[in-house]
Amino acid sequence: MKVCIYGAGAIGGFIGTRLGAQGHVLSAVARDATLSALRANGMRLRMGGREMQAPVAASDEPADLGAQDLVVVAVKAPGLPEVAARIAPLLDRDTVVLTAMNGVPWWFFSGMPGTCAQMQLATLDSHGSIAAAIAARRVIGCVVHASCAVPEPGVVTHVMGHGLIIGEPAGGESERTANLARELAGAGFECTVSQRIQQDIWYKLWGNMTMNPISAFTGATVDRILDDGLASGFCLAIMKEAAAVGNAIGCPIVQSGEERIGVARKLGAFKTSMLQDVEAGKPIELDALLTVVREIAGRVEVPTPNLDALLGVTRVFARTRGLYPD
Repeated sequence: MKVCIYGAGAIGGFIGTRLGAQGHVLSAVARDATLSALRANGMRLRMGGREMQAPVAASDEPADLGAQDLVVVAVKAPGLPEVAARIAPLLDRDTVVLTAMNGVPWWFFSGMPGTCAQMQLATLDSHGSIAAAIAARRVIGCVVHASCAVPEPGVVTHVMGHGLIIGEPAGGESERTANLARELAGAGFECTVSQRIQQDIWYKLWGNMTMNPISAFTGATVDRILDDGLASGFCLAIMKEAAAVGNAIGCPIVQSGEERIGVARKLGAFKTSMLQDVEAGKPIELDALLTVVREIAGRVEVPTPNLDALLGVTRVFARTRGLYPD
């Protein structure tokens, strides 16, 4: 395949290097120090005590790279409008766009049955420009169960996990998801094809929508948040509200909040991606993790007072530091 990574950060580099090392023709849209590093040394991944390297054609202009078979969009949510505005040269009639991103994506209700079918999410795509640029028919959703870091531009360090869950927005099986799953498995990923990718997205969101923002404004690692009874109780109250929203939209959560927190405890002292963004002075993904959940809750008339409080506090914190727009 001709594969382009749009967003050659931690997850983009993780996926791209392994696909490139498998023999696929790899390119990347990047800029500044990352672009220079990719041009000089290729895409590099440190994993299991060794470094994997893959040749990559890198440019800050998508038109230089041409149409692709697969475009992996792995940017943080605040960067998505720019991707939508520039992605056209990478797409031809049959190009697949794999969205490997945190939180709720703009296409979440495309193909969903029930009362929420085709619901437009103003929080994520207020003018419809993202949906117009990247049609839902192109999209394969992706939930990443892996942790990676970027110690220097163009280099990714794998921390834990190899899981990718992929699926069609409309649900069910398709030839293209089966083909993509085979290629991802060949590159060493533990790849599962979901019958309802939105449910997998909601489950991951339910697990990290509290830890990310709380860690962002406290500066605490996850273990310290969970060790405080009041903080962990606040998390459980928010998770209960989000589970109720999930039930209302056809994405039920069968696990208890306590069980999910138990899983997080086993990971020890780690920094969430949002805390890492705060420390790096980067915009935070607040809308895709919290604001959109509040929008959906309002549409299905599920009250979320604890989620609202977390959103408000985190928003004020981020705005005072220039990490979220006024």
